[in-house]
Amino acid sequence: MPRFFDDSFSSAHPYLTGEHARHIGLSLRMRVGESVTVCANGTDYQCEIAHITPETVELQILSQAPCAAEPTVGAVLYQALPKGDKLEQIVQKAVELGVSEIVPVLTKRCVARLTPKEFEKKRSRYEKIAQAAAMQSGRGMIPCIGALCTLEQAAKQMQQSDVAVVLYESEGGVRFSQIRADARRYALMIGSEGGFDPQEIALLQQYSVTPVWLGKRILRCETAPVAALAVLMHLTGNL
Repeated sequence: MPRFFDDSFSSAHPYLTGEHARHIGLSLRMRVGESVTVCANGTDYQCEIAHITPETVELQILSQAPCAAEPTVGAVLYQALPKGDKLEQIVQKAVELGVSEIVPVLTKRCVARLTPKEFEKKRSRYEKIAQAAAMQSGRGMIPCIGALCTLEQAAKQMQQSDVAVVLYESEGGVRFSQIRADARRYALMIGSEGGFDPQEIALLQQYSVTPVWLGKRILRCETAPVAALAVLMHLTGNL
């Protein structure tokens, strides 16, 4: 069944317009009486097409329920900017695993040295990847791709979460699998190819971000977020 994301959709506004309407009528060639699913703010609406025009599709809502594929926790991934197209892979897999937002961060050891303005030119590409991954995995929302920020800006944002951690390869800290499993909102900071400078870890700790580790093996920057999110979703009963 075709699936569409539109946060303006509701029982009081059962319409799809613009690109969604054109896709239904022109690309999919759907007709009155056929079924679609509309995802809005984590809710799935099972609908039947009532009327179609070139710019508007009027829908009859048959049922609605919270999206079963949406995690019960919020997980924001703060990802140090990797080189090449690795961020595309990270966005895709993180969305499939249930991340709620992805925020790129510029750290000392990032090989890619984009400015915020340069990153903005790429952001629409990452948003399209997030949308495709959300549709493929049956999500009820499209995770947001944040603006490129500094480490300190990210650390300040992470304070808004119940649990804020940074993956750091140094042993002696807390295992990631030992973090609280009863929180509502998590923030995960993961480094680029070169990891983190010790001074950066000290800065994060000043903002109550706890260093954690996933084990003795050093994971690639594109592997670490997948592993961390999988562990988090398992710990919180979402995998």
